Amino acid sequence: MKLSKLAIIAAIACGIQGSNASADQNGYGVTPVSHVASCDCDQPAGCDTSCDNGCDSGCGLGLADTLCAAGDCNLGDPWTLFGEHDGISAGGWTQIGYHTANLRNFNNRADEVQLHQAWLYAEKAIDTSCGFDIGGRIDYVYGTDAQDTQAFGTSPTGWDNSWDHGNSFNNYGHALPQAYFEAGYGDLSVKIGHFFTLIGWEVVGAPNNFFYSHAYTMIHSEPFTHTGALATYNVSDDITAYGGYVMGWDSGFDDNGDAYLGGLSLQVTDDWNFTYASTGGRFGEARFLGVEKGYMHSIVNQYTLTDKLQYISQSDVLNTENAAGDTARDTFGLNNYLIYTINDCLALGTRFEWWSVSRDSVNFGGVAGA
Repeated sequence: MKLSKLAIIAAIACGIQGSNASADQNGYGVTPVSHVASCDCDQPAGCDTSCDNGCDSGCGLGLADTLCAAGDCNLGDPWTLFGEHDGISAGGWTQIGYHTANLRNFNNRADEVQLHQAWLYAEKAIDTSCGFDIGGRIDYVYGTDAQDTQAFGTSPTGWDNSWDHGNSFNNYGHALPQAYFEAGYGDLSVKIGHFFTLIGWEVVGAPNNFFYSHAYTMIHSEPFTHTGALATYNVSDDITAYGGYVMGWDSGFDDNGDAYLGGLSLQVTDDWNFTYASTGGRFGEARFLGVEKGYMHSIVNQYTLTDKLQYISQSDVLNTENAAGDTARDTFGLNNYLIYTINDCLALGTRFEWWSVSRDSVNFGGVAGA
């Protein structure tokens, strides 16, 4: 009986793939959390064997080593529908979860096992190494997370905003969070269409988040999607610049404002990545007396402290006003993440957040989602 329980614990521990904990849902300059097996052994042969299966069991007698020794830690490459052919690929993922507390967005259907995301995508990645190339991507998601990434910024319109099972905000639904065309030449590429934001560290897609839950900053102070055009320019190996025009926040192919979206990513040192992203202009026409205009930015710093320890800090500032000139939203967020990598398949993390909303905000006390 004890052995069976140990095997179950080992399967759970080794089934969490730390290498999926990435913050980069669109390649927007935020460096993924990269976990590489590390072996410090006096006997190279034993060390090689342990690293091949993703565990460090041959190098020590720690709890994680013992648990991983009970099962295969090597999850292999991500599965796709038919592989990649001439840059074209299709795939997806499924997230199923359970929680006991309701939040405003995502994780808002408490006390039941639920399908958060049944995700499918098709993509033609561009390759500009030989000159000009074209491509694009489309994403589809079904589940309880779908309503939170629909084009709800122009509610009750929006191209996928009505694809719900009922009227309650916490029901199941469908969404098309991305549908864009992309073209590039050399170090410059441009997306045109509907795409995820480059604001913040946490993202919508489950595989690229370390935590199951989301920070208040992401939920209440950041956009999820944009519609417009966004250019990416690789200034050098260490500097990437972004800039473009979008029709506000969280809109489909209907007008929800006029805003700038851009930023800069710097690989300052081998162990420090800095990303600044901002948007300014008119964010939404469907609420706040028909107008919300202002500015917000997100600053993300990622530090590799040791081979196994990574620290991420994020600060967000949002200030907008409505048509009458009153403060619509005035928030400040400070997020801190500490992630410790045990091996290729298992990592531990903690998040500390301080999020503040001004009492002058129009919707103070019931802050609307992004």
